[in-house]
Amino acid sequence: MALDTASRGVSTLPTQAQIVIIGAGIVGCSAAYHLAQRGWRDLVVLEQGPLFETGGSTSHAPGLVFQTNASQTMAALARDTVELYSQLASSEGLPCFYPVGSLEVASTPERWADLHRKLGFAQSWGLAAGLLTPEAAQAKLPLLNASRIYGALHVPSDGIAKGVRSAEALARAARAQGAAFYGETPVTAIEVAQGRVQAVVTPQGRIATERVLVCAGIWGPRVGRLAGVSIPLTPVQHQYVKTSALPELAGETREVVQPILRHQDKSLYFRQHGDCYGIGSYQHQPLLVDAEAIRSRAESPVMPSVMAFTPEHFERPWTDAVELLPALAQAERPYQINGLFSFTPDGLPVLGESQQVRGFWVAEGVWVTQGGGVGKVMAEWLIEGTTSLDLRECDLQRFEAHAHSRTYVQLRGAQQYREIYEIIHPAQPLEQPRPLRVSPFHQRHKELGAVFFESRGWERPQWFNANQALLSQQPGPERAGWAGRHWSPIIGAEHLASRERVALYDLTPLTKLEVTGPGALTFLQQLMTNQLDRPVGRVTYTAMLNPRGGVRSDLTITRLAEQRFQIGANGPLDLAWLRQHLPADGSVCVQDITASLCCLGVWGPLARDLLQPLSEQDFSQAAFPYFTAQSVSIGAAPALAQRVSYVGELGWELYAPAEYGLYLWDLLWQAGQALGILAGGRGAFDSLRLEKGYRLWGVDLHTEHNPYEAGLGFVVNFDKGDFIGREALLHAKTQGLTRRLCALRLDDPSQLVLGKEPIFSGEQVIGYVTSANYSYSLGHGIAYGYLPLDFAAPGTPVTIAYFGERYAATVSPEPFYDPKNLKLKS
Repeated sequence: MALDTASRGVSTLPTQAQIVIIGAGIVGCSAAYHLAQRGWRDLVVLEQGPLFETGGSTSHAPGLVFQTNASQTMAALARDTVELYSQLASSEGLPCFYPVGSLEVASTPERWADLHRKLGFAQSWGLAAGLLTPEAAQAKLPLLNASRIYGALHVPSDGIAKGVRSAEALARAARAQGAAFYGETPVTAIEVAQGRVQAVVTPQGRIATERVLVCAGIWGPRVGRLAGVSIPLTPVQHQYVKTSALPELAGETREVVQPILRHQDKSLYFRQHGDCYGIGSYQHQPLLVDAEAIRSRAESPVMPSVMAFTPEHFERPWTDAVELLPALAQAERPYQINGLFSFTPDGLPVLGESQQVRGFWVAEGVWVTQGGGVGKVMAEWLIEGTTSLDLRECDLQRFEAHAHSRTYVQLRGAQQYREIYEIIHPAQPLEQPRPLRVSPFHQRHKELGAVFFESRGWERPQWFNANQALLSQQPGPERAGWAGRHWSPIIGAEHLASRERVALYDLTPLTKLEVTGPGALTFLQQLMTNQLDRPVGRVTYTAMLNPRGGVRSDLTITRLAEQRFQIGANGPLDLAWLRQHLPADGSVCVQDITASLCCLGVWGPLARDLLQPLSEQDFSQAAFPYFTAQSVSIGAAPALAQRVSYVGELGWELYAPAEYGLYLWDLLWQAGQALGILAGGRGAFDSLRLEKGYRLWGVDLHTEHNPYEAGLGFVVNFDKGDFIGREALLHAKTQGLTRRLCALRLDDPSQLVLGKEPIFSGEQVIGYVTSANYSYSLGHGIAYGYLPLDFAAPGTPVTIAYFGERYAATVSPEPFYDPKNLKLKS
């Protein structure tokens, strides 16, 4: 199917456009459709190949849409995609989506247990789903060998998307609203001046524009380089075959009626093609292709995104496929390809506007499964400056600098391919490339037997084997199975010791920003919800909102001078948001100072006893009250001490130039021996903060929650003046809350959950768990989750589904630990 090359009936390109979309695959067409539906008319879509079988990944994609995902965002994007495709039809009236349902089968006990967990994801994210016996699964898919499986996860609304057909239908609707589509029109240059897009250049002419949206798929990195923008993804080959006609499907003329099938234990998936079957395999080692090396259409026997089939990689997958679907045994394989798909370092899309080149937008690393939903959120983003879905996991700005290197992109892209169907624990550490970033305390951590995990390239201790000696008895219940992976009882011992003594926590990896300049205060006041015009030396806890009133981040901001502020931030997205809003007059400078400063959390009831003898400054409650900061000397090391504690105990965060880090650690460690000092890891850090009710951004709150829902209304100060999100927040306050983040206590002290599990009242799903852990101080499992107000009152009974079991829990007052802050402010 194709539209005219010049969709407005002219043979030449326009000389200007409101936006130029590069790529007419499913993502580009979806974005054009949604922009046109919302009133944008001066839209130009450029495609280097023919319309609409362009030769990219959409052209050969098998179209299986499985909506269930550990990521709520990815599940929501897929759900929106299904809704969109279901409304579309080709110009001949053929459907663009077949809701035949899906089956994910388990051939091992481990996978069967994991399907119970995935059922929880589906329920948490609002998808109808259920677990089937082998016989019930075979009834839905008669070709299935029921004797080889333990059961299956069934999602009735999943199905087959026709990628090219959907792209054509979306383009036809966009064209009716005035959008123009041009095939055989490659982009050869993108003009940039003063950090902004100016024009797109093609062999057919130049189009002046202030906005470019790159939806070029496997060619994305190549297009990005035209503007000097890194798009971190790598094309990877993937095997797909279609069989000859199967006797069991003789006479079947419908495109697809059988459910799509995933056999993740063998890295296989299946779909019906009329009287034939298609099989995709991820079993082979990753076969990476550089975006610059992708062949042109003229050089490609089939299309640029299709490479020669490598039969040696399909021998074992074929055997496994026949074992699950015996009807395949006598079939031939007339269609066999290695097709190219995009893989990013973390397996998630790359969306948003470049900070280096304004007006240069990206929607890359997106498959047919999420293509419709991504087009919708990109249109929202371009028009409103924000989105209805939280996109923190997909934002282009989420990556640190090392994640844009060729080495990292290829290593991580390959690993994403290997792991795509593996059972991945949320705490499973990254294996390579490591180590990349280490704090000044890293050698001391190793000497203490640290078990490391990786976060944004940093090596961070999860627990310390040296603390094994603290285990006089088992702290909390013995953890087995999923809950016991990447965990140690030492975590509980570190937790309890931190409550009783004094502990050192390495906070160096936390993002630290500095804002300076004559307009610094005014600038920050416009972005933050809380009052920052406070005396020098005050620390303020605040939030940044998007225009919809959703929480973009929660931060601590310390006023170091009249126009100098230090920010404890949540990552690169905060830096990007601040820089996006910098005044044009140059009156404000925002710098990332993370690498220049080390930081130690010195926390516990004996923290003052440790620090005071080492410093000439007064650390008493009267001289150094809670949420204040002072420049101090710890021994000979200069430091900024902030009276802040994320674990709910007396303590300070010490920020020192990195070159003093090792000296600082050794001084504190030696002085603390008489006090029973210990090093604490991230495991204890998380259980301590959850007992205290401290929210974790990206888990307990994000842009789909406003501060009142998240229990952070105390950081909103309307009297301070205007700030981004203020009007939306006032409206939300007037409308009243419909849900609230609630604390939950599991009734059985031996039970605990881990997060993302559905919360039930009877058989009704009323919410899902955000954070969960074991409260070592109180002796029971605890969790947090958003609940409708009718279920938010303390004492309300609920149940939480955990791997197919129902755990009784009760809504509780919060925080669980030290509700009057007596310990924190002692």
